[in-house]
Amino acid sequence: QVQLVQSGGGLVQAGGSLRLSCVASGLEFYRYNMGWFRQTPDKEREFVATITYVAQSTYYADSVQGRFTISRDNAKSSVYLQMDNLKPEDTAVYYCGAAEAGLRHPGVYGYWGQGTQVTVSS
Repeated sequence: QVQLVQSGGGLVQAGGSLRLSCVASGLEFYRYNMGWFRQTPDKEREFVATITYVAQSTYYADSVQGRFTISRDNAKSSVYLQMDNLKPEDTAVYYCGAAEAGLRHPGVYGYWGQGTQVTVSS
C-alpha cells in the first residue's frame, strides 16, 4: 500500500518561513517525480514545484520561483519544500504527490499526501 505522509505547515507571519516534509512508503521512490501542489476552497489544485527522479531537476511555478525550494532525499524516501518569504497569498492546503511521468499537471500524479494547512498572516 502506497502512503505519502506529510508533516510541517502551520501559521506564520508574512515574510516568515516554513518547511514541509513528505515521506513515501510502498513505492520505489527513486523512480518517481515528486511534486508539491496547493489548493484553496475557491480554486483547483495548482502546481507549486516538482523535482524529477532523473537528475533531480527542479521546476517551479512563477509565483514561488526564488522563494520556495524543493529537494528530495532518496535514501529517506522523502521530499521537502522549503518556503521562505511567505506571502498571504501562499495560504492554502499543500499536497505532495508522486508521478511516474509528467511534471506540472495534477492529473499525472497517481499518489497524494493527506494535505497540510499553511496559513500566512499579513
